[in-house]
Amino acid sequence: MPHPVMFSDDDFGLAEVRAIALDFPEAFEKVSWGRPVFCAPKMFAMFGGNVKGASGMTAYPSSLLVKVDESDRRALEQDRRFFFPAYMGPFGWLGLDLTVSTVDWGEVRELLDASFRLIASKRLIRALDER
Repeated sequence: MPHPVMFSDDDFGLAEVRAIALDFPEAFEKVSWGRPVFCAPKMFAMFGGNVKGASGMTAYPSSLLVKVDESDRRALEQDRRFFFPAYMGPFGWLGLDLTVSTVDWGEVRELLDASFRLIASKRLIRALDER
């Protein structure tokens, strides 16, 4: 049974995240787990996430999930905009809730860039650096 679609193209922040993410070399979008996922060819970002708590799941529909370097994790976890996403958190991912404060799209680009570099091949990273 496939996941139900859990987003709409007019969700807050999706158009901006999509434009930034699809600008990376060979990046493409697909729907996985009912959410927009950005890959090159491995996943480097997801729009929307959940937190698993004692009372069940809490949805963060307008959020961005990215893979983070362990050296950056502690500082990001201190920021109230970030959360530990269900299922993906233990594998090095954090979520950024886009609704907590005014979004700094330059920061979003930096987070996506760092996530891309953690999963992309050397060839794709070279292509990014040559721009």
